Amino acid sequence: MTESPRKLRVLYVAYPLLPISEHSAGGAEQMLLAVEREMHRRGYSTTVAACAGSHVAGDLFATGGGADNADQFERRSQEQTQALLTWLHGGAAKGLDLIHDMSGGFWQHAEGLPIPVMATLHLPPQLYKHANFSVVPNCVSFNCVSQSQMCEFRDLPRVLGVAPNGIPVEKFIEPLVPTGRREYFVWLGRICEEKGPHTALDVARKAGVKLILAGTVYPFLYHQKYFAREIIPRLKRAGTSARYVPQPIFAEKVDLIRNARALLITSEVNETSSVVAMEAAACGTPVVALRRGALPEVVAEGVTGFIVDDADQMASALSRVREINPEDCRAYALQNYSSRRMADAYEELYCKLMTIQLSRSAAW
Repeated sequence: MTESPRKLRVLYVAYPLLPISEHSAGGAEQMLLAVEREMHRRGYSTTVAACAGSHVAGDLFATGGGADNADQFERRSQEQTQALLTWLHGGAAKGLDLIHDMSGGFWQHAEGLPIPVMATLHLPPQLYKHANFSVVPNCVSFNCVSQSQMCEFRDLPRVLGVAPNGIPVEKFIEPLVPTGRREYFVWLGRICEEKGPHTALDVARKAGVKLILAGTVYPFLYHQKYFAREIIPRLKRAGTSARYVPQPIFAEKVDLIRNARALLITSEVNETSSVVAMEAAACGTPVVALRRGALPEVVAEGVTGFIVDDADQMASALSRVREINPEDCRAYALQNYSSRRMADAYEELYCKLMTIQLSRSAAW
């Protein structure tokens, strides 16, 4: 790894809607917290711009109180952006070396800032509905979180490279639950159409197994309508064979995963990574996932789980999860999924970005 010439002063920009903490459901929020915590531990000066009430390792720049309704996202996004720009142009930028944007959109308003901005792309291109990638501010560069995502953004200018996601694996290291004592399968994530929890319920019904569906229904109206239309009827039809656990806190999430026979991932869009697949492997729990985007990069076939092509294959694969050795599964997670390894990758990208910035300054 290339050594950073000095410990940088970094501002992290979070998704603007809700406070962030270890209980946050979104992968981007979890990645921000993991990176910021690790960089702070390494001696970086870290500040996080996020909703009031967020829990971070360094300093918090509170950008507002969040929103009770996700349909207020545009208002909250504008509020956070304006608060940040006022603060930065008011002199705060002089005390920073770079801005690491994980909000999904702040980078679009960065023109004129005197410091470089690196925007992490957490989503596939088609989900950036409000981003204009044809007009990128001069101070902005990007990074991807997987090779498959990098291919999808191959025409985007100023992509610094790939920093694969990671997790604080040490938080998942509890005694392995013997395979024979695990009675149910689990699906965990944001309850929305693109994540496909309805497919998980259909697969469990077809395979005749018990399923626990756990996660958060974000306060977007279309998410709530999806839950009422597709999930509630399936839960009622399943009876005692399926159960819903809303908004599990971190300890509940770990307990659900480590006691499961396997984790199902049923995404309908190309995933750029999968935090929950990493968490499952760290718990010694196999993953059975649809072949979407970067999931074949994350799930080690036959070691941490299986990749399948459709719901019928997934139903058939559930009988094979005993082939996965929990100890091998965890060992792979420790070797490949740690937040320290992710932070190493981001340190290299920070160094690359600062070198580019020095070259630009010299040219000026």
